[in-house]
Amino acid sequence: MGRVVITGGAGFIGSHLCERFLKEGYEVVCLDNLITGDLRNIKHLFKNKKFEFVEYDVTNYIYIDGKVSGILHLASCASPVDYLRFPIQTLKVGSLGTHKALGFAMAKKAVFLLASTSEIYGDPLVNPQKENYWGNVNCIGPRGVYDESKRFAEAMTMAYHYTHGVAVRIARIFNTYGPRMRPDDGRVVPAFINQAIAGKPLTVFGDGSQTRSFCYIDDMVEGLFRLFKSSAATPVNLGNPDEKRIVDFAKVVLKLTKSKSKISYRKLPVDDPKVRCPDIGKAKRILRWEPKISFEDGLKETIKYFRKLRGRSGRRN
Repeated sequence: MGRVVITGGAGFIGSHLCERFLKEGYEVVCLDNLITGDLRNIKHLFKNKKFEFVEYDVTNYIYIDGKVSGILHLASCASPVDYLRFPIQTLKVGSLGTHKALGFAMAKKAVFLLASTSEIYGDPLVNPQKENYWGNVNCIGPRGVYDESKRFAEAMTMAYHYTHGVAVRIARIFNTYGPRMRPDDGRVVPAFINQAIAGKPLTVFGDGSQTRSFCYIDDMVEGLFRLFKSSAATPVNLGNPDEKRIVDFAKVVLKLTKSKSKISYRKLPVDDPKVRCPDIGKAKRILRWEPKISFEDGLKETIKYFRKLRGRSGRRN
């Protein structure tokens, strides 16, 4: 089937993509500097002869000997906790890292897939968000380091496509959840689940009326794989259009965990989006893709994963 390079392959989505491409018969080279990635996400793949892991910072020149048919660029600090802790690294991997990865793709005549984000829409003034919406982003706000790194990455990707003829794909990934998320990464799914199973108050920012849409990891990987195999050069939204209020999501977590925790309301962070919901019409049309896994079914699997993690660490619910 060929050989692909996955940057950020030891991360949450990246590790699942490594599995999927191996399952499809590809050889996989996983690059990760492990700032936010975790070897535990991919250790079960080390016995696979078609899998290779290289600890590497992709802001440096990328060279891998032999043929490569595709590079999937997922390397990034993707959660608020991470990109606020590593703002410069976040900007560098979105700019220098994307530049190096695109140059590598051009040299190998390989397909290049950029893992972009719904964050490029900022705090949107339209809902749901279509790919032709330009966004409402505060470039100097606390979230700007992530938002602008991805907006630049998209611009660089299209420049290589138009100037050098690189075959590119751009996935605008909306909130994705599932096993292998870090418990402490600051995103709402692991935060609520771990607070609930620990018996701690669930922290809701603002009044909880802000919305998000949650896509289970298996659905997201399917969408990314179909996008990679397609010929779509312009951005495609990948996410679940089932929009939910954060406070309602908290209540579902409490129900599924059978937790007696209460909800604690805190001040809304600066530039926190009030709405977030993808229009996936383009993905349906050109990829024949839409999410299949229900919100509650995905949450049950994710809760099971985090309970197992707590058990390994010796903590009790």
